Amino acid sequence: MSEFRPFRYRFSNQTSRYPVRRIEAGRSLGRSWRAVSLVIWLVLAGVSTREAAAGKLQRFEFLQIRMGIPVSLVVYGPDEHAANNATREAYDRLREIDRIMSDYDPDSELMQLCRTSRPGHPVKVSNELFHVLNDAVRLSRRTDGAFDVSIGPVVRLWRQARRKRELPDTDQLTLARQQVGFEAIRLDPEHQTVELRKSGMRLDLGGIAKGYAADEALRILREHGVPRSLVDAGGDIVAGDPPPDRPAWTIAIQPLGKASSKDALTLQIARTAVATSGDAYQYVEIDGVRYSHIVDPATGLGLTQSSSVTVIAADGTTSDSLASAVSVLGPERGMQLIEQTKGVEALIVVAGAEGPVTYRSSGFEAFLAVSQAQPEKN
Repeated sequence: MSEFRPFRYRFSNQTSRYPVRRIEAGRSLGRSWRAVSLVIWLVLAGVSTREAAAGKLQRFEFLQIRMGIPVSLVVYGPDEHAANNATREAYDRLREIDRIMSDYDPDSELMQLCRTSRPGHPVKVSNELFHVLNDAVRLSRRTDGAFDVSIGPVVRLWRQARRKRELPDTDQLTLARQQVGFEAIRLDPEHQTVELRKSGMRLDLGGIAKGYAADEALRILREHGVPRSLVDAGGDIVAGDPPPDRPAWTIAIQPLGKASSKDALTLQIARTAVATSGDAYQYVEIDGVRYSHIVDPATGLGLTQSSSVTVIAADGTTSDSLASAVSVLGPERGMQLIEQTKGVEALIVVAGAEGPVTYRSSGFEAFLAVSQAQPEKN
């Protein structure tokens, strides 16, 4: 196997040896991407010069800012022209999705829906927005509201609290919580409309839209003739066909609370997705209590149990949303949800009094490198 090399994001407008590897600003689904306590490195091994000269596929790497996060594309193509064309279309698709689903852009379709829909007034929406909302509401039902995209009013209040480093005003929090409730999102598939049946509802797709966007980027790459591709949308990874010289893409996930790459677990994936959720870097301490940036709909406050969640699923929409849901549910209920979901595996790590405690789903080891497939002792 080729030597492991961590992929480091390089925020620079300078020309590099990789095509179209410039950083472009764009409107965002979030001003900062969800910090992951399982830090992911892509283990990217290149194709040799001799192989390229022989007319085999070459590897190309691209990096642009989309949806307020660094989105990395790794593709194997016959030449630079093909790789550039495919990735240009993929980044354009990500821009389209951001214009639809951003909760920061007041002109996005999502924010227009929140402004115009009200009880008794459904609004027709695009195929993309209806599809994502339908998946979100379905998961909300399965998790009894632990995952809830109507949490926007509470999230906005909690962002302010984190900046001020003080808990939200009790009356404001009570009002914000009254505006939350996935049960008030009425979807009409026949007319493709959405009705928000509570006044003041504000939707936030931050826990699902990145995964959907990564799915769409990979779909575009496939349609443009580069199926051997990998999309990393700020930690939400969707892998296509594997590199031409090996059976799978190799990535490493960094365990909770450890900074050295030697402690990382190595995963091998192909035609599947991996998402992470955690609070290693995005949290705030208020009155001696550590609060996560991840908000619990049941309380309207950030989680106080430090954890990290990695979910492997067939697509990014599923892995992204389940990682968000499991973070809120906690390890016991979260693992129960994972085990009940076909084709999904997970690794959950929570901070304990004597160190991190690890939970693995029954099939998670199938994705581990052989040398790491033995269960950990908790």
